[in-house]
Amino acid sequence: MFWKKCFDGLAVVVGLILIGWVLGLIALSIWILDGRPILFRQQRLGLHKQPFSIYKFRTMQNEVVTKSGQFLRQTGLDELAQILNILQGDMSVVGPRPLTQADVLRLGWDDVYHAKRWAIKPGITGLAQLYGGRSAKVSWHMDQVYQAQMSWWLDTRVVLWSLAVNVLGKRRVRGWLMHRPTTGIN
Repeated sequence: MFWKKCFDGLAVVVGLILIGWVLGLIALSIWILDGRPILFRQQRLGLHKQPFSIYKFRTMQNEVVTKSGQFLRQTGLDELAQILNILQGDMSVVGPRPLTQADVLRLGWDDVYHAKRWAIKPGITGLAQLYGGRSAKVSWHMDQVYQAQMSWWLDTRVVLWSLAVNVLGKRRVRGWLMHRPTTGIN
């Protein structure tokens, strides 16, 4: 979709202009507080279930959340390193959460019925991430709602809600979204 590529390109350019310094500050704080490496890489499944390496700011060491990691996870800022994945063409700004092969098997989403989930690129954020934490069934449903209603306007709203998560925290924004009379999403 041409509009999706344009949206991603514009979002990356605007994002780097507005928060490029934040990315540098995050990297510096991880390096000073927790040492190296700054980035964490993991194999995920992308468009058409093709494997790729996802980037995140590192938040754990030896199975323990790091000093900077607690804040980064709470705000979702650890996900911002995935801008590299957008630049590489593996991800979009908005889309289904990129899963590991183990996640797909654990959820039972490795069948023909669930194949449509991989018809679009995964995203840094999406409806399932905003409404996440409830159940696999809710996540699946939200991914399907996104695919059915995908538009530049929905992507814009998802990005704005996600920015609110970065500023106000996941718990507060999810609570607000859950108690709104309507989200504008059918």
